[in-house]
Amino acid sequence: MAEQQSGPDLDAAFFIRWLIACAAAVERDAAHLTDLDAAIGDADHGSNLQRGFRAVAEVLTKEVPATPGAVLTLAGRQLISTVGGASGPLYGTLLRRTGKALGDAAGTDRAGLADALGAGVAAVAQLGGAKAGDKTMLDALEPAVEALSTGYAEAARAASEGAEATTPLQARKGRASYLGERSVGHQDPGATSAALLVTTLAETAEAGA
Repeated sequence: MAEQQSGPDLDAAFFIRWLIACAAAVERDAAHLTDLDAAIGDADHGSNLQRGFRAVAEVLTKEVPATPGAVLTLAGRQLISTVGGASGPLYGTLLRRTGKALGDAAGTDRAGLADALGAGVAAVAQLGGAKAGDKTMLDALEPAVEALSTGYAEAARAASEGAEATTPLQARKGRASYLGERSVGHQDPGATSAALLVTTLAETAEAGA
């Protein structure tokens, strides 16, 4: 029964569709992400992710990995090699570690993805030395992983709410932390892009339902 509640198997094709949809979403929202980053960062978050996800979409149209784990590992590797700043290693680590957790299985379900994504988020936290409340992408990712056990729409909602909740926080990690109290009053660009990817995941799942 639990398998049915988690939805149908998510195969390699599903993850390819998700990542290509992410590239389109980043393309659409790149200027907004850069505007957010201009207030408390280096004003390059949108353009960096745009370049990285363009490369991901391109490689996934040339190579078709056979498993979800292989898809995510390839995408993560591509982000690390093409994205400058902190976002490349962080998002690359997220996808690669999630892919590693999925292993060589031909498919997974929502519960399996939630577990694997949890491992990816933990790796991001370790790499960045951050935790929820530090005004980073973890403020969107951690609640999203927790809510994913309930449903995709719930995960998207939790991620968006987590991103919005970074506005009154003072940054404790990343470039924004150098601003101290001046970082208060600005929504974190990393949490915003993380919420965008989770929202795109939910939309991809809904489209395939």
